[in-house]
Amino acid sequence: MKSMIKAIFVAAALGSAIAAAIVPARAQLEIDVTQGNIEPLPIAVTDFLSSDALGAEITSIIAADLQRSGLFAPIDKGAFIEKISNPDGAPRFEDWKVINAQALVTGRVTQESDGRLRAEFRLWDTFAGQQLIGEQFFANKANSRRVAHIIADAIYERLTGEKGYFDTRVVFIDESGSKNQRKKRLAIMDQDGANVRYLSDGSSITLTPRFSPTRQEITYMSYESGQPRVYLLQIETGQRELVGNFPGMTFAPRFSPDGQKVIMSLLRDDGNSNIYAMDLRSRTTTRLTNSAAIDTSPSYSPDGSQVVFTSDRGGQPQIYVMSADGSGQNRISFGGGSYSTPVWSPRGDLIAFTKQSGGEFQIGVMKTDGSGERILSSGFSQEGPTWAPNGRYIMYFKEGSGSGGPRLYSIDLTGRNEQQIPTQNFASDPAWSPLLE
Repeated sequence: MKSMIKAIFVAAALGSAIAAAIVPARAQLEIDVTQGNIEPLPIAVTDFLSSDALGAEITSIIAADLQRSGLFAPIDKGAFIEKISNPDGAPRFEDWKVINAQALVTGRVTQESDGRLRAEFRLWDTFAGQQLIGEQFFANKANSRRVAHIIADAIYERLTGEKGYFDTRVVFIDESGSKNQRKKRLAIMDQDGANVRYLSDGSSITLTPRFSPTRQEITYMSYESGQPRVYLLQIETGQRELVGNFPGMTFAPRFSPDGQKVIMSLLRDDGNSNIYAMDLRSRTTTRLTNSAAIDTSPSYSPDGSQVVFTSDRGGQPQIYVMSADGSGQNRISFGGGSYSTPVWSPRGDLIAFTKQSGGEFQIGVMKTDGSGERILSSGFSQEGPTWAPNGRYIMYFKEGSGSGGPRLYSIDLTGRNEQQIPTQNFASDPAWSPLLE
């Protein structure tokens, strides 16, 4: 990842004196993402000026990112009246108001003398006649997709007041072959399904990858030795490190927010499945639960002070919360059905979960005290929620009756913007990365 970090950076903010002097300011153009029913904002994304097709390609990625969020409605280019020939100057705002483009994106892509690309963009509030933001980025040509995602994130943040999530990746299990001889490979891709890269060869069963919240590193479970082993894998270098052998482990570990610990469910000699935390530096484990039940699927709160997990100590799997040291174990879910795979939102306000009820699998969220439970998606078989780093979107995998295998889907917290993530093969167990740097 280091080379990519050096390849892309914000060079400067682009001025807005021209537009600011044209029309008196009005209220700031902004989408309130806290509302339950959000009407997508009409936005025009013009082709970035370029000497080749790269400008149009970057524009297409930006528009697709914004549309997939469910908050923006890119306007068809066939409706455009003005053809932008100088992205440095103010557009003809009347031409864009006529087609109800409340926001407008213009830009260009050029090549520097050292071979790098320079991508610059401006975001305009057409009804106020003002530039909202203007920035430029430098990158190697191979990273042009990242530039597009970074620009989309900047637009998203300026118009919602919250961080975007487009410049991220997803690690998952790629599944190919017949159902009886399914080959499962560890894979990684951009959040929109592009740039798929395989991290394992599929010669052994690989399960439940999880991203570190602090670096481009994952933990996962593999049965390559015939026994469950937990590994740490550096995404960019491919360096792999064995965390330990854990016979009977039920789920791969998740990282603590500082990346220094992992937390997991282990089956010990007493026959019980309990929650343990491991310090990755000393490799010492600390037992956090001690029950005669099945305690599993632990996930830290974003500040590291609490852990959510599932336990059937009450008769069926329900969601519990405890302090990070194992004290204060309290049940927070009391709905009908069985709960599993709880995951704390990176915002700290919600817990996502899988629920099996009434013959269906459901993906839902609840507040951290168990109140306000909402089901976002229901279906034949679906599970494994993972949060986007801004805490506004969830990805999971689901399989329809007779579909032959699972696919990845994302949904926003309104529950109305469910979309399939394109993958070449069947896919399961997604884990969303933090924003790239």
